Amino acid sequence: MSIFGIIFPLIFMVALGYLLTRFEFFTKEHISGISKFTFYVSIPAFLFINMLAAPLSESIDIYTLLSFYIPVLIIFTLGYRINRRFNPIQFRSRDASAVFALGSSYSNTVLVGLPIIIAALGQAMIGQVFMIITFHSACLFALTFILAARAHEQGFSWRKFTRSMVLNPVVMSISLGIAANAVGLNLGTHLQESLTLLSKPALACALFVLGANLSFYKIGDSWRLALLASGLKILLLPALVYLMSVMVFNLESQKTTMLVLLSASPLGVNAYLIATELKQHESTLGSTVVLSTLLSVFSFSLWLFFLL
Repeated sequence: MSIFGIIFPLIFMVALGYLLTRFEFFTKEHISGISKFTFYVSIPAFLFINMLAAPLSESIDIYTLLSFYIPVLIIFTLGYRINRRFNPIQFRSRDASAVFALGSSYSNTVLVGLPIIIAALGQAMIGQVFMIITFHSACLFALTFILAARAHEQGFSWRKFTRSMVLNPVVMSISLGIAANAVGLNLGTHLQESLTLLSKPALACALFVLGANLSFYKIGDSWRLALLASGLKILLLPALVYLMSVMVFNLESQKTTMLVLLSASPLGVNAYLIATELKQHESTLGSTVVLSTLLSVFSFSLWLFFLL
């Protein structure tokens, strides 16, 4: 399939969601309802049914995980240090630096990375993609909250954080799929077909919701910081992942392509929600979500041309 053939359907769904919301065919309340169905029903069904069918022994590969997470942690650290040293003085606190680091390293793995990988590689790498997704939010959110907690008197609550991660619909559905796969659970024809039907709109709805949410965010006065975070996220991170995959762990080409495309995904909306919770860099991360999503079209095209 051509690069245009891979990218266009994804751009179409995002643009459709943006335009229909921008011109108020859908309101924010409508999008909230679609989002709830997408993230709490359809996507969990999609993740569970695919994880249940994935070759589990081939999905757990320590070198694949290291090829992705070592560069992610390097970029997170780099983003933290850049914010502490070079960003405007009012943004140099530890909690602000932790949020900027998150904005420089957190990938939109489910809404963007997964559809791109399936379009480019098919279902072959989907088990390993799910393994990366499972730990992605937990790792980066925990780092962000721990570093932010150092700036305040109240400490980091592992109990509260663990509960929120365990109950996360993405983590829960993948974990249940792994467990069901491990015990060889047979859902039966009717339940299998029902979950498959429920999972079919997952990726289309996810892209539509992403586009709709972009209409609520603006590229504001923090566009320079957003551009810096976007550059770290969609240019430097996938380059480091490529070097780690090829030069350090010598992974096969399909695994390398999967990891690079996953890391080249734009900033996920959840990072902006963390910023609003911590009240740091809200404008920066809101702008980064929009800017990195727009620029990821060119980043993905570049990497697809290079890798395929």
